Amino acid sequence: MSAIRPAEALAQAYDGITAVIDGRDDADLQRPTRCRGWLVADLLLHVLGDAQRALVALASPADGPADVDDVSYWRGFPSGGGDDARHAWWVRRSAAAFDRPTGIVQLWGETAPAAVRAAAAADPTGYVTTQGHVLRVADFLATLTTEAVVHHLDLTPELSGAPSPGPLAVRVAVATMDGLMSDDAVRPTGWDDERFLLKATGRLPLSDRDRLELGESAGWFPLLG
Repeated sequence: MSAIRPAEALAQAYDGITAVIDGRDDADLQRPTRCRGWLVADLLLHVLGDAQRALVALASPADGPADVDDVSYWRGFPSGGGDDARHAWWVRRSAAAFDRPTGIVQLWGETAPAAVRAAAAADPTGYVTTQGHVLRVADFLATLTTEAVVHHLDLTPELSGAPSPGPLAVRVAVATMDGLMSDDAVRPTGWDDERFLLKATGRLPLSDRDRLELGESAGWFPLLG
C-alpha cells in the first residue's frame, strides 16, 4: 500500500462514481443496482454518507495509536444482520425525501470533491476516528476507496456506457480483499480484478470450479458484505 498515494486513489474512486452518474436522468437514477432493494439514487446517497463522514473525520484529528488498519477495519462489519436491514431502509426513505433523484447527484457533486480536497490536505501519518475506531489517515482513505470502488461496480449493471473504476482505486480495493483472504489462499486463475471484487463481496456466487481452486479458503467468502 505504501506505493499508492491514498488521497490520489480516493480522488480516482470518487471521480469514477461521478463519471457513472453525471448527466443521468431521473429514469436512470431509478434503475436497480447490485445492492438488493436499492436503486441507483439510493446507493449514491449511501456513498454520499461516506464522503460526508470523511469531511467530519478529517477535520477532527485523533490521538493514536490506531486500533485497526485498512484491512482489519472491515472485519468488524459482518454482513446480512439487522443493522444492515435498518440502514438499507433508512437510506431508501432518505433518498425518497428528495424532490428528484438528480438532487442527490447535485449534492454528491458538491460533497465528494470537498472530501477529496480534505484528504489531499491531511497528514497521511496522522490519525482520525470513525465508526468507533482509530485509524491512520492513509488507512482511513483506503477504506473509503475500497467502499467506493465496490459500490461503483454496484451502480453499473443497468446503466449503459458506464465506465469502470480507475486502476489506482481498484488496486487499493484488491489489496483490501487480498488482506482479508487467508494467508494460504490463491485467487482463481480466471478472475480478473473486477471479478475478484464481485466474488469477494458476494455480488457473484462462487462456482464449483472457484471452490475447487480456493479449497478450504472458499469458506471465507464473501470476504466483505
